[in-house]
Amino acid sequence: MPRRIESLFIPGPAGNLEAVIEEPEDQAPRVAVLICHPHPQFGGTMHNKVVYRIARAMRRAGAVALRFNYRGVNMSEGTYDNGIGELEDARVALELLRSRYPELPFSLAGFSFGSRIILRLGCEIPGARRLIAVGFPAGDAASRTLGFCEIPRVFIQSTHDQFGPRDAMESYFAALEGPKELIWVEASDHFFAGALDAFEEAVVVVGKL
Repeated sequence: MPRRIESLFIPGPAGNLEAVIEEPEDQAPRVAVLICHPHPQFGGTMHNKVVYRIARAMRRAGAVALRFNYRGVNMSEGTYDNGIGELEDARVALELLRSRYPELPFSLAGFSFGSRIILRLGCEIPGARRLIAVGFPAGDAASRTLGFCEIPRVFIQSTHDQFGPRDAMESYFAALEGPKELIWVEASDHFFAGALDAFEEAVVVVGKL
């Protein structure tokens, strides 16, 4: 069965948002996943290598994956809005994904800045199956106020993440209540250097849950 790939623009609150929807290669999708990219002011886009690996792993696990660029990134219209507008961008992207696949349960995944976005959004709206936070910047005090909800949350972290070091991550994780999981991937830095294959396999396992 050929894989369906669609490039599109999503009408967003600050203009059109560049996006791509990809279905699994070998099966009908059983879940829909929105994937959010890292910080747009530090080179983050939906084509980031970690984001790409998340999307591929999710497809391998049977998900239809939607990646998009926040406002002001590449062909998306608008300008950076300090995480406030980017949260709204994610909200409309999720609405589009759910309208395309209304019969499927949905999850959210995000890397770095994107992990903050999905924890905020996923804890605000009802119904998410799982929140998958990759490279969560637990070293930032503002991050440690996020993710306090009863939706199952999975954190996938590099053992040498400079923005979410082990002590900060474990302290944050311990404070969370409800269903949660923390997965460590032996890697050289925040971007899973030297371990992208192992990282992708970890995401596949989570995606199949």
